[in-house]
Amino acid sequence: MQGGDLLIISNGHGEDLNGSLIADAIAAAAPEARLAALPIVGSGGAYRRRGIPLLLQGLDLPSGGMVYQGWNLWKDLVAGWLPQTLAQIRAARRDGRRYRLVLSVGDHVPLLFAWLSGRPTLVFLVSTSSYYEGRLRLSRVTRWLCNRAQVRRVLTRDAFTARDLQAQGLQKACFLGYPIMDPLQERDPAPALTSPPPPPGAVAIALLPGSRFPEAQANLALMLQLCQRLAQSAPASPWHFEAAVVPGTNNAALQRYLDELDWHSPEAGLLCSRDGGVRVQLISDAFAQVLRRSRLVLGMAGTAVEQAVGLGKPVVQLVGQGPQFSYAFAEAQMRLLGEAVFTVGSQPSGPREIAAAAELIVQLLADRDLPQLCQQCGLERVGPPGGSAAIAGALLSELTQQARP
Repeated sequence: MQGGDLLIISNGHGEDLNGSLIADAIAAAAPEARLAALPIVGSGGAYRRRGIPLLLQGLDLPSGGMVYQGWNLWKDLVAGWLPQTLAQIRAARRDGRRYRLVLSVGDHVPLLFAWLSGRPTLVFLVSTSSYYEGRLRLSRVTRWLCNRAQVRRVLTRDAFTARDLQAQGLQKACFLGYPIMDPLQERDPAPALTSPPPPPGAVAIALLPGSRFPEAQANLALMLQLCQRLAQSAPASPWHFEAAVVPGTNNAALQRYLDELDWHSPEAGLLCSRDGGVRVQLISDAFAQVLRRSRLVLGMAGTAVEQAVGLGKPVVQLVGQGPQFSYAFAEAQMRLLGEAVFTVGSQPSGPREIAAAAELIVQLLADRDLPQLCQQCGLERVGPPGGSAAIAGALLSELTQQARP
């Protein structure tokens, strides 16, 4: 296989997104650069959509990378996790060494694969933060690898984590930005939304049910109940609900939930309560615009919730059945993202939690100080846009230094 300039190794949906955004920035700054990716979890859709070649075509396994939860590891083993992992190890050792530089995006897993390549490496520790515990406790493996000469720089997802790691003696740690905020910037012309804008005076609520099937459909079903409860508890407020979903969400699995809840889908991209009093638009092609025109977000996702907080939006989380969006995940999101995120209950949500969430939303919308608090929280916890270009610049600088005699 022909080599190139940069190999990006990442392990998860959010990690692939960050890696692909950095690749976009490199392509814009240096079109001649030869890039490739090795996604460790999933099939690398974020890279394939951007035309970035893959060293190995991965599988979408049942756990979606959440192998530490329950029976997920066993499910993945049955679905082919072991032969895929062995193939990825071979690809990293055989083909990875043909690239001048490696970018590891995620935690210790892509870092181990980068180490197998033997090539100079930049590490982007996007999967962890000092905000979780106040002090980042890197595993022995991660710390050992980060301290090796093969690792040129250790990039963090926020400035607080970079300062913490530097205080712990890892001087090569630094914060250059968080790429996930870059796709949310307003562009001219903006893509047309598939739903009409909120009527004057309406309260726009964005729904983020996640992207993993079938969990996303179960999450969306909970959110529909909350939308109905909001309309009942505050009937004087004109509500406008938009769900940012991945294509294929409105399928047979969702239809079963709609039948149970007495909802229906009268047309493509629209869900309605049986009496027609509550309408929820399903939008799969304008995520940034849905977030921007919302006043509050219902979130049961990972990266998408981080993006909402980065835009200064308050987020209310319901606890789902998992495997991803459990109470443990929701509680960790609150520690990571600060005072902009509110989780209702500690068990999978039922009627009591839905009623409490509706009451909380009404209270939050009436808080005049909350928007400013959320804006400040977004800047501190997620950061401003520009991370893709900054990290791309660091990578190109490293490639330039390698080319010097």
